[in-house]
Amino acid sequence: MKKVLVTGSMGYLGSVLTKHLTDHGFDCIGYDTGFFRGSTLYAPPDTKTVLRDARDITEDDLKGIDVVVHLAGISNDPMGKLDAARIYDPTRAYSLAIAKMCKKMGVRFIFASSCSIYGLGGDEFLTEESAVHPQTPYSLNKLQVEEDLRSISDANFSPIALRFATVFGHSPRIRFDVVINMLTGMAMSNKIIVLNSDGSAWRPNLHILDLCQSVRRSIEFDYKGGELLIMNVGSEENNLQVLDIAKTIQRSIPGCELKFLAQNPELDKEGLIADRKVKGGGGDTRTYKVSFDKITKTLPGFTCEWTVERGVKDMAALFEKMDFNLETFKRRGFYRLQELEYLYENGYLADNLRWLKEPVN
Repeated sequence: MKKVLVTGSMGYLGSVLTKHLTDHGFDCIGYDTGFFRGSTLYAPPDTKTVLRDARDITEDDLKGIDVVVHLAGISNDPMGKLDAARIYDPTRAYSLAIAKMCKKMGVRFIFASSCSIYGLGGDEFLTEESAVHPQTPYSLNKLQVEEDLRSISDANFSPIALRFATVFGHSPRIRFDVVINMLTGMAMSNKIIVLNSDGSAWRPNLHILDLCQSVRRSIEFDYKGGELLIMNVGSEENNLQVLDIAKTIQRSIPGCELKFLAQNPELDKEGLIADRKVKGGGGDTRTYKVSFDKITKTLPGFTCEWTVERGVKDMAALFEKMDFNLETFKRRGFYRLQELEYLYENGYLADNLRWLKEPVN
C-alpha cells in the first residue's frame, strides 16, 4: 500500500482528494495549516492530519512516504493590504524546499498547477507547449514553481505538474468563489444568477472528482522520465464561455433569472461576487481554451467523466437535500480571500500569514 502525503489537505480540493485516495486503497496523511478547517458545508473525511504550516515540513515528516501531492498554497490573489511578493515568494520557496527533500529521500512529487497560467488565448486550443501569459500573481506563482521543479529534475527525480482547469463540484470545504460553484449556489439560494463580468471569457472546467482521478492515476503511473512532466487536466467539451455556463445552470435549475453585476451592484452588498481582477463588470482579461490531448494519451485510463451540466445537477441535488439557503451561500468561510482578510485584519494572522493566535469558530 502506497503512503501518500497531501499538503493543503483541509482545503477545497484536499478535503475530497484525501477521501478519494483512501477509498482507492492508499494510506493517506494530510498536512495543513488550518486556515479553512472550520469552513465546512458537511462533515469532512476523518483523515489523519498534521496541523502545521507547509513551511515547517521536515525530512522526518517524509519518512515512509512514497508520494507527496502538493496542493498547499494561496488559492486567491492576496489581500489589498499585503504585497503579492510577501505572499507568493514564501509559497514558491517552500514548494521548492519540499521538492528538494523529496528528491533527496526518493519520494515522488506531484504538483497542483493551473491552466490559469495561459492567461490570454485566442481561438486556438492551448497545449502544454503553448506560450503562457499569467495575468495574476497566483498564476505567475504556479509557473515559477513549475520552473523550479524543472530545474531540479533529473534521472533520479521525475516530478509531475498537473495544470488543473477551473475546478467545480461540491466538497466538505466548498468554495463559492469559483465560477460554477458560485453561480450554482446563487441559483439554488436566491433564484438569481449574477455575472461579475460580461460573460464572454472562455474557461476550461474540471469536476473535482475528475481532478482526484487525475492525481490517483498519476500516482499509479509511477512516472520516471527524468524531467518534469506537465499535463493539462480537463476535457475539451468543458471549455465554455462564462455566459454559456450561466445558461447551462439556468437550464439545470429552472426558474432562475440572469443578471449582471455592473447593472445591479446592489446584489453584492457583501462584496462576495465581485472579482477584483474584473474591472467595471466588462470583459475578463483571463480568457483561454485548453487542449487535453496529452493527458489522455499519457496517463493510462484517464478520461473525464463529469460534464458541467452533470456537476451542476449533482450540486443542486445535494443543496436541495440539505436545505441550502442564502445565509449558507454567503458564509465567509466559503470565500477564500474574504476569510483570509478576516483572519489577518482581526489579528489571527501575521503579515507572512503565520498564525498569531487560534481563531474562535
